[in-house]
Formats: sequence, C-alpha cells, structure tokens
Amino acid sequence: MISFKNVSSKFDSGAGIEYATFDVGPGEFVCIIGPTGAGKTTLLRLIHMDILPDGGTVTVDKFSSDKIKRRKIPMLRRKVGMVFQEFELLNDRTVFDNVAIPLHVQGVGMKVVKEEVENSLDRLGISDRRDHLPSQLSGGEQQIVSLARALVKDPLVILADEPTGNLDPGASLRVIELLEEINREGTAILMATHNYSLVKDRGHRFMQIVDGEVRG
Repeated sequence: MISFKNVSSKFDSGAGIEYATFDVGPGEFVCIIGPTGAGKTTLLRLIHMDILPDGGTVTVDKFSSDKIKRRKIPMLRRKVGMVFQEFELLNDRTVFDNVAIPLHVQGVGMKVVKEEVENSLDRLGISDRRDHLPSQLSGGEQQIVSLARALVKDPLVILADEPTGNLDPGASLRVIELLEEINREGTAILMATHNYSLVKDRGHRFMQIVDGEVRG
C-alpha cells in the first residue's frame, strides 16, 4: 500500500531521510521512532505528498511521487488521514463542523456529511461533544476530535505525527487505544513518536530513524 524506494529528502539544516527503502502493507500499525528532528515528520509528509522526494520514489496506493500531477494530490489525500500534535482545529467551529471539513472539501452532500460525521464521533465516543467549541474541550478531547476528522474520510491509512506530544499520560493512553481500535477495523496507522516507552510493549512494528537512515 505504501512503498519507499531509495527515497531521500534533506533540508539545509541536515535533517531528513536518505535512501530509505521499505513497504507498509494494508492494515499495519507502524511506530516511527526517533528523537525530535530525526526526520519522522519528513517521512509522513512524503506519504501525504506535502513534499516530494529529492530522489527515489514514494508510492501510496496507485499514486507515485515521480508521476503524480499537482491536481491529483487532493485525490491521494482522500485516502490519507492526518493527525497532528497541535490538533489543528478551527477555534470558531464546533466539534461537528471541524470533523465535517474533509467531507465539505470533497463536495459531499449535507445528508451524507451528517451521517458520516455522527458515525465518526460515535465510534470515538465523543458524540456528546458535537456542539462544543475546541476551547471547551480538554487537550485529550481535542486530539480525539482531530482523530475523528481524520477517520471521517474512511482512509486507507492515518498518519499520526506525535499525537500524544501535548497530552498527559492518561489522555495519551486513550489516544493510543483509539488508534489501535481503528487499526483493528482495518485502517493502517503510521504513528511518529519520540516516546518509545509509550508504545514499546504494544506489539506493533517499529521503524527507527537514525542519522537519516530508516531502519526496520
């Protein structure tokens, strides 16, 4: 489903990845570990095609970085959900409206939007927060809303970039458990984290980034 072939992407600071080759199959749960600045976010951005590689090829489903046209990238992103450390919620929109944004972007009709958003909120146990603003939620609740927004597209994969970085231990565990639940239902998860102790005993595949080299 996701394939990196000899992929390099470096920045002037020296951060990034070099000559990475690996595959991620449908429904896998992969933890990408490494210290801050190691290149974890770069790897996820390459999958989302926010950036294209300096060398090599990234393939996601039927989309390839060496062939994709800019106008086709939104089609790729319909298959890829993103969850960020900073939540990235719109503060003047309710929970319902924040989760609905990806569907509006796709031009989905309001009846389907209502059904899909309510289903996503229900799956993650936050239906009772549907009319709240982000400022009325805890950090953990905001991250679950961010996760619901990624899930509402029914993606092939969710990319989670340090999703527990701003959360206390209890909220962090809840987010990990929800990601695992989503994964059991068939969605692949790639989660970048510098907190190895949080995920080390949970039975997932690990990839480590060391000096630009992706191992595992």
